[in-house]
This record gives sequence, structure tokens and C-alpha cells, in this order.
Amino acid sequence: MAAQEEGTAPRAPIPLLTQYKMGERIELAHRVVLAPLTRQRSPGNAPQPHAAVYYAQRATAGGLLVTEATGVSAAAQGHRPTPGVWTAEQAAAWGPVVGAVHARGAVFFCQLWHVGRVVGELCPAPEPDGMMQQLQQQPVSSTDKGIGAQMHDGGVEEFATPRRLAAEEISGIVDDFRKAARNAIDAGMQRGRRTPLLCSPLLCYVLPAGFDGVEIHGAHGYIVEQFLKDSVNDREDDCGGSLENRCRFALEVVEAVAREVGGHRVGVRLSPFADYMDCHDSDPHALALYMSTKLNDYGILYLHMVEPRMARLDGRRVVPKRLLPYRQAFKGTFIVAGGYDREEGNKVVSEGYADLVAFGRLFLANPDLPRRFGLNAELNKYDRATFYTSDPVVGYTDYPFLDR
Repeated sequence: MAAQEEGTAPRAPIPLLTQYKMGERIELAHRVVLAPLTRQRSPGNAPQPHAAVYYAQRATAGGLLVTEATGVSAAAQGHRPTPGVWTAEQAAAWGPVVGAVHARGAVFFCQLWHVGRVVGELCPAPEPDGMMQQLQQQPVSSTDKGIGAQMHDGGVEEFATPRRLAAEEISGIVDDFRKAARNAIDAGMQRGRRTPLLCSPLLCYVLPAGFDGVEIHGAHGYIVEQFLKDSVNDREDDCGGSLENRCRFALEVVEAVAREVGGHRVGVRLSPFADYMDCHDSDPHALALYMSTKLNDYGILYLHMVEPRMARLDGRRVVPKRLLPYRQAFKGTFIVAGGYDREEGNKVVSEGYADLVAFGRLFLANPDLPRRFGLNAELNKYDRATFYTSDPVVGYTDYPFLDR
């Protein structure tokens, strides 16, 4: 960065790079958040050493990062090579990743995920005796309605038919979220003690073990949304029908997780206006307003909401910015996501429309995104073809920094 000219006043930071206090305990140096991004580079559903490199590259002192979607149970994963946090071994594997992020001074939240019915076709495999056995269990959901074929990466993806959860099974899914939240907060801890994670030849620093908090994934057509939205939820029990009933499962998950780890460590992500995986609602405004208001009852730290699809104005794409009623209803930190760039991000922070702005593809391709924003520097272009490949370097940790 160029030195400040002698005799000139220091330039005020852009709105995205101003400080922000999140809740009572977290001091952020800027408002640029790494959005949760599925990368599918976790064979065996455990984070690998390359994940520590990837997240540490994007960590800055006082920055906030949210992990890729992380499964709360074996049934929650589908069959993708995505990480989980339902076992002690997976939690231990997250330890070095969390340590690498904390060593950079950043705040790290783990996004908790259950795919519900979003599972590809079940593949039969021959047993040694010639019998056929399914490789995966039948997925579960609020419904037994399946997802129609979807175009994905130039091909057509088919999905398995889900099994409708019985009323008495729902509490088990809620408890999976609770246990996974505890595992995330304890990730990297050994025998209940916090251990040193960063050492130099002269000094060993004792760093916090475990994630700083968890984000409940209630967006993009996965199990929480499969209960929330009326295009999917066709139940006739206490978790279906009215708006209040359809929100019951989501709020039970929030309550269980907040009781387990404390509301000050909990965020929720919602996409009320999205239509993803055949999951949409006939009145997204009512859904968003009800959830934004009810979440205040649990004392959670933040609400992370996805904008409706971008529109075009005078030939350029603009963010619709239709989330103001929910920002006003929710009393904690409000994070927005969905197509933001430097200009739009600065605008919504300066106007008070949002407290923080989450960036996905821009942060994926620009590990030093906050610095580039500060300098108004040119951005790397992302390579869509490598979003979900298994390579631990290409399209993952090889995006260049400004000074490298």
C-alpha cells in the first residue's frame, strides 16, 4: 500500500472497512464477511490440511469467516465430499483449521447443515453374495415429495425420493443440530482443555480452541427450508399448515442450539425469496418477517439473509435491497448476502441497511478481498469450473494475492 503523503490527513476508510462490534464480545475490524461456500474437498466427510490453508488465506485480524456447509449427521450429508462435525474425529480434524484462522486473529463460525431431501439418486451396489444394497439411506424431509430433475454444471441431476419424517423423529434431527453445535465449539480441544495451537522458536501462544460460534443453515432448499416453505411442507401435524407451524422446526433447532452453546454464539441464515431445489414460498415476505421477529426470542447473535435475485438497471446488475423490514424487525447483527460488490456493499453499510456484508465468489477468488476493497484494486476472476472439484490447490488455494 502506498505511504501516506506528508502533510495530508489520513484517508477515512470506506464503509466496508470500518470497525463493528458484534454483540457484547466480538470486535470486528471490518465488515467484509466470508460467506459459506461449499467446495467439496473433504473426502470421508472430514476437513483436510488444505482447508487450513484455504481459510487462513482469507482470514484477517478482526475479520469474520463462516465455513462451508458442515453436516450434523451421516444422514445430513447426502453423499457429497463435504465436511461434517457429528463425530469426535471430525471435530478433531477441524482443530488445525480453526487454529490457523485464529492465528490470523479472525473470528470463525461453523455453518451447520442438513440436506434433507437434496440427495442424488441412490446407487445400488452388488454385495459379494450377489445381493443388491443401497449405498445410501433414503433421505428424509418434511415431505415425501421429490425434487424434479435439475440442470447442474451442464448436466441433468436426478434426486432420490425422500421419506417423510414421522412426528416422533423430528426431535432427533433437532438434537443432531444441538450435538453438532457442541462439537463445533469444542473442536480442537483435548480432554476439555484449551491447547496451544501456534508456536515460534521463542514463544508459544495459547489460542482459543473451537469455533467462535455456529450458523444454522436455514436457506437454499435444505431441510430447515423444507419445513419453512409451503411449496414443500405438506404436513398436517404441528410442523405443517400454518406459518407458525411451518416455522416450528426451525425455531426448535435454534432454541436447542442456543441453549447448548449460548445465543451469543449462534447465527441463522435464511433465503426467504429463493426458489432453489423446488423450494419456494407463496408469501416470502410474511415468512421472512415472522422469522426475523421470532428469532429475537432466543437472543441469537446474528441473522444472515440472502437477497432476492439481482435486477438490471441502466444496463448493470443491482441488488434489489428488499430486506429492510427484516433488518428492522431483528434486534441483533444483520448480515446481507447475494450479488454484492464493493460499491453496493459500501452503500448498504453507509445507509444502515446492513451491519455486515457477506461475499462468496469474490472472496473465493480474492483471498485478500478486504485489502483489495480498501485499495479499490482490480479483482481476480473466479473459475466456475473449479468450484466443486477435488483438487486441493487448483481453484482453491492458488488464487493470487495482490503482492505475490
